[in-house]
Amino acid sequence: MKPRVSLQDSALRNGNFSLRIVPVLSEDVGLYEAQVKYRTEVHSCHVELGVITVTLSPPNPMIESELLLMSCNSSHRASLVETCWFHKEHLGPTSRTFCSLSGTLSIFHPAMSDAGSWCCQLRYSDKEIISATFNLQILGFDGPTSPVVYAAAGSAAD
Repeated sequence: MKPRVSLQDSALRNGNFSLRIVPVLSEDVGLYEAQVKYRTEVHSCHVELGVITVTLSPPNPMIESELLLMSCNSSHRASLVETCWFHKEHLGPTSRTFCSLSGTLSIFHPAMSDAGSWCCQLRYSDKEIISATFNLQILGFDGPTSPVVYAAAGSAAD
C-alpha cells in the first residue's frame, strides 16, 4: 500500500498509533489489526475498513445539459434499504426528498446550479447508515439570463 499509508510519527509518543490511508481505494476494504508492544505487554485492536464508491456517468467534470447518472455503493454486507441524495445540505435537486432503493440518481438536464457538494446516504437493514460526500463539477455557461449586459462608458464589463 506504500506510498498511500503513513503513521503519524509525532502522535506515537502520545499513544496514538493511527494508520492513515490516502487515497482509500476499493481494494483497501477489510480487517486491519494493530499491535503495540511495550516492555512485556502486547496490546492489539482490530478495525474494519468499509468503502463507499460514488460513480458518475459521464465522469467528473461533466458538460452542462448531458444526461448525468450518479450511483453510490458500499462494501457493507447488510441489505440496502434506501439511498438518499443531498445537494448542498438539501435533499435532492427536484423533489427535495429524493430517496430510492436503486441508489442511482438521474439528472436529465444538469445545470450549473447542480454543481457543488453532493452527499449520498445509504441506509441498511441492520440500521447502519453510511454516507459519502463528493464535489460535482459541471462545465457550462454561468452568465446572466439576458444576453444584453450594460456597462458605463469607461468602466469594465464582465
